[in-house]
Amino acid sequence: MNLLNATIATIKPQDEDIRRRAKDRLDRLTMPHWALGRLLDLALELAGMTGSLKPQVARRLIVTMAGDHGVADEGVSAFPQAVTGQMIGNIVAGGAGINALARVAGARVQVVNMGTACDLSALTDSGSILCKAVAPGTANMALGPAMTRDQAIQSLEAGIEVAQAFASDTDLFGTGDMGIANTTPSSAIVALLAGASAELATGNGTGIDNAQRRHKVSVIQRALDINQPDPHDGIDVLAKVGGFEIGGLAGLILGAAALRKPVIIDGFISTAAALIAQSVAPASTDYMIAAHHSIEQGHRLALERLRKKPLLDLDFRLGEGTGAALAMTLVEGAQRLLTEMATFEEAAVSQSNVDA
Repeated sequence: MNLLNATIATIKPQDEDIRRRAKDRLDRLTMPHWALGRLLDLALELAGMTGSLKPQVARRLIVTMAGDHGVADEGVSAFPQAVTGQMIGNIVAGGAGINALARVAGARVQVVNMGTACDLSALTDSGSILCKAVAPGTANMALGPAMTRDQAIQSLEAGIEVAQAFASDTDLFGTGDMGIANTTPSSAIVALLAGASAELATGNGTGIDNAQRRHKVSVIQRALDINQPDPHDGIDVLAKVGGFEIGGLAGLILGAAALRKPVIIDGFISTAAALIAQSVAPASTDYMIAAHHSIEQGHRLALERLRKKPLLDLDFRLGEGTGAALAMTLVEGAQRLLTEMATFEEAAVSQSNVDA
């Protein structure tokens, strides 16, 4: 049994007994019933995910996975492909948006090279990034499959390996991405796995205008027509119209779920990866927390398919893990309510005599 299949076999639904016990405690906290709404919903989820009434979330890691895409040759992005490597350097130097917001969240940031066109060997050799590169970027999905099925499995297993490597000192994972043109494969994945048209699943990405967006839609439709991915097979979808960093993120999610650790899903690209993880192992959705609602229009469709309601809505469209970083503070808030807030009995406070 390969690593992917062994990991999938390990993923189980949330612990229902712990959820019941957590619900009982949360019902009796010193406030009107469920007065903190979705924060209490999140506390309940954390208990079920971790199988504990005292879940830990202090040790936080955002994994920003990077990859390049052959479909960039079709002119679907406002930025040249060289920006992928340049931005990786910026993250390593601590100057990117994810660095600033990770510092707010008290989270570490780990960049993983899943397959970039640029040479990142100096950063790998220095230990600044991890290298799990499958190839130096995917093939152009508008001309044929983005990768082979074996490469798709390799990218998934690389993500699982990252989750396993950091499991001993991480309570809470966050996903992030870096890769010019990666909203194009993400839109294709969402179209397939959320059952939408390329038109509905495709937004303006890095800020392209409406004429460029129409071109982008046509490129995605061409890729879908040429490759004919099987929407019932997430690995086939990943292979034909995905990206190495998308596969890596899906693997990270699977690895976290197998470890019973919560994983915060960032924006559009991360949510496309979450759809791949869901397709491969439906129970993995039990460990996903949706960070925010991106302005990328396909994101809503992806979240609806996952049946996830995002914690934040801030008109983000950056990626990198920025939304996941901010959501970590809310996750901590939920955890503290479950573990630190007193019940009516503990505080000797009279309860309401009105049924909830």
